[in-house]
Amino acid sequence: MSKPLPTAVRTHLTALRALLVLTVLLGIAYPLLVTGISQLAFADRANGSIVKVDGKEAGSSLLGQNFNLPKQNPDDPDEAPRPDPQWFQPRPGAYDPKASGASNLGPNSEDLAKNIEDRRQAVAAFDGVDPASVPVDALTASGSGLDPHISTAYAQEQVTRVAKARDLPVDTVRKLVDKNTDGRPLGFLGQPGVNIVLLNKALAEQK
Repeated sequence: MSKPLPTAVRTHLTALRALLVLTVLLGIAYPLLVTGISQLAFADRANGSIVKVDGKEAGSSLLGQNFNLPKQNPDDPDEAPRPDPQWFQPRPGAYDPKASGASNLGPNSEDLAKNIEDRRQAVAAFDGVDPASVPVDALTASGSGLDPHISTAYAQEQVTRVAKARDLPVDTVRKLVDKNTDGRPLGFLGQPGVNIVLLNKALAEQK
């Protein structure tokens, strides 16, 4: 009769077998199953909700982005970005997925107050409206700095400027905003919003 293995050895062998089984089940089989289901059921979302314009990838509907004019001096890293009047503009933010986050400036911050007032004047002049009517989301970034949605009020404020810059009827542009407005989640949570990426995609498809 062979001598039984020491208790410590048997315990380690049992743990090793459990590790191998769980690795196969949870590290290989389960991820493959979930990936397969997601690709079959909602491939677009599983692959990043990529937005394409003229067959080329232009971004993701999950991430906001800036719509600025080309730099006058591409070699100048300090040149201030200039918003393009032909596009609907997002909330303030760098929209860099590698460095997302808020500024952490509190309501008593003088820097924040100055930034908001500067943005109010700039947005009002850009859109040709009264500074007092500029919506709050045009003045403050989202918590992540990546939110692709703006309020319906901010989208409607930009309609006249976009229509004029593109020589399109105002009603045509306003209908695009209405068509790309998302309702309240579950019908009662939050407020309706407009996905800036999808709205500008629809705008790009106008002839």
